[in-house]
Amino acid sequence: MVWTFEGIARFYSGQGLYTLAEDPYQRCLKTTQELLGDRHPDVALSLNNLAALYYSQGRYEEAEPLYKQALALRQELFGNRNAEVATSLNNLAMLYLSQGRYEEAESLLKQALVLSQELLGDHHPDVAQSLNNLALLYYLQGRYEKAEPLYKQALALRQKLLGNHHPYVATSLNNLAALYDLQGRYAEAESLYKQALTLRQELLGDRHPDVAQSFNNLALLYDSQGRYKEAEPLFNQALILFQELLGDRHPDVAASLANLARLYHSQRRYEEAELLYKRALALRQELLGDRHPDVATNLASLAGLYHSQGRYEEAKPLYKQALALRQELLGNHHPDVALSLNNLAGLYYSQERYKEAETLFNQALILFQRLVGDQHPYTIDTRNNLADSIICKGNKAPKITLPFSFLEPFGKQ
Repeated sequence: MVWTFEGIARFYSGQGLYTLAEDPYQRCLKTTQELLGDRHPDVALSLNNLAALYYSQGRYEEAEPLYKQALALRQELFGNRNAEVATSLNNLAMLYLSQGRYEEAESLLKQALVLSQELLGDHHPDVAQSLNNLALLYYLQGRYEKAEPLYKQALALRQKLLGNHHPYVATSLNNLAALYDLQGRYAEAESLYKQALTLRQELLGDRHPDVAQSFNNLALLYDSQGRYKEAEPLFNQALILFQELLGDRHPDVAASLANLARLYHSQRRYEEAELLYKRALALRQELLGDRHPDVATNLASLAGLYHSQGRYEEAKPLYKQALALRQELLGNHHPDVALSLNNLAGLYYSQERYKEAETLFNQALILFQRLVGDQHPYTIDTRNNLADSIICKGNKAPKITLPFSFLEPFGKQ
């Protein structure tokens, strides 16, 4: 019964049909509890799977208690030194990571890594995954000097254990490339992205979602360098491939539409960009609901497009919606909230409402300093924006460049 429910739910969730997946996951949990009692490994698995579904939908408040129940039950049944306990620690940590609760996430990720090393030794695929997850935390915090050696360790370990021709090796190459991309180390990033793409094509064929993701990542790199002619065909390939493989109604298709819109935005092809941003937003709202971080990002991107065109009255409510949604879903202490504060401040700046801009820039700066450190690009940009808003009070302000939100993560982590 467990595996029947599980199979049906995975079938739906794999297509992005999260609403249809919820019922079999809930029925699976209820059935296992009725047949096996509340203290059984399959109940812990069912709790974990339902939590993972909620996590993928951005329903973090509903996911957290289920992840915690699964962890507590596994600890009760197996003790603290067990591989499934390490998995639960990792899952809960990744939830905290998505919420910007970095201190809590770091503690759990380190526990999971130590536990995996103790139980499995230093040379095991699960250890490589733990290294990768901890590296992701540091990547998101802008602690690049700590992320890089862990990504490299994960890559080396996967190459040693799995050989050079394995999908996990391609994932590690991709993740390290994403780090270099964010640091502006474009030549190194391009080389690794291309290696990951080639490896995925060799192992998975030309028609696979991971190959589409690699096209997307390489296109994002070219877009960030202003290499628009090289980026556009890759974005289009990724979109076509996602549509062929996953259908027109899938979150990856929405992400691909948003990325292509970002390219058009960069090229000042505003009408084309607006059309795609709106399609992506409608699709995300349909698939993920109105309360999801990706919806907030899409609202912020569309607001940024209107802002670029001087359509301030249309931009303002979207910036505010994105900010409110991020605060609701992610809490007040998250980098995306700081980014929304900064961008809304930038709108006020453009309207010469300097006092309001200064207040929001200052809030964003304090958040960035606390969350990602003084030397992160967002912190530096926001500090400059704050300085400009102070200097230009009562004067005609020069144009400033806002740090735009990334439409999608650079790498598939």
